[in-house]
Amino acid sequence: MSARAEDVLEQLTRMGSQKNRDGMARYGITARRVLGVSGAQLKPFARKVGKDHALALDLRKSGVFEARALAALVADPRELTSADMDRWVKEFENWADCDSTCLQLFVRHEAAFSKAMTWSRRREEIVRRAGFAMMAALAVHAKKEPDARFLPLLKRIEGGAHDERKLVKKSVNWALRQIGKRSRFLNREAISTGRRIRRQGTKSARWIAADALRELESPAVHARLLKRK
Repeated sequence: MSARAEDVLEQLTRMGSQKNRDGMARYGITARRVLGVSGAQLKPFARKVGKDHALALDLRKSGVFEARALAALVADPRELTSADMDRWVKEFENWADCDSTCLQLFVRHEAAFSKAMTWSRRREEIVRRAGFAMMAALAVHAKKEPDARFLPLLKRIEGGAHDERKLVKKSVNWALRQIGKRSRFLNREAISTGRRIRRQGTKSARWIAADALRELESPAVHARLLKRK
């Protein structure tokens, strides 16, 4: 580990607290090494550190939850390789590590769409979650992409709705809702997808469909979409 990475890790250690560790544990954020640094502390610290891809790689190797979260904030997606992404996704220890890295970093990589599809087919629970989390992130952040590019994602969401594992079914629901709020066209497509998922009849499919359709068919969502071009 570089001297700068060691210094950053020391600063993170001083920022941590048992109170924060206890609070994180209550939300299912557990890992082999947790310092207890909140997200509210981490983001301004990342701005102070600045973009530094070499530092991000070192921080990721540290195995410390907060250091890995910081890595997603200071890494450069242009320097991130496909192999890096595949390695990192296997290292995720909890939903927060997974989601923050997908939303803050992976979504800005040129391989984001292909990784979303590939990971969503993997068997490992956390890797599969990453695939669907990427779909949700792309629906929000890939603003220049045409709606048609999201249709294969909806098909994959339908195919993944049978998975009963908590981390997966929640991410499937999340992806469906976010895509369905992107445009009027995708709202109609997502509602149709949700109705087909409901007909699958499994416990997870019924929950995913009921929760997503409640939002996607709501007057509030339709009113917001009508205001968009």
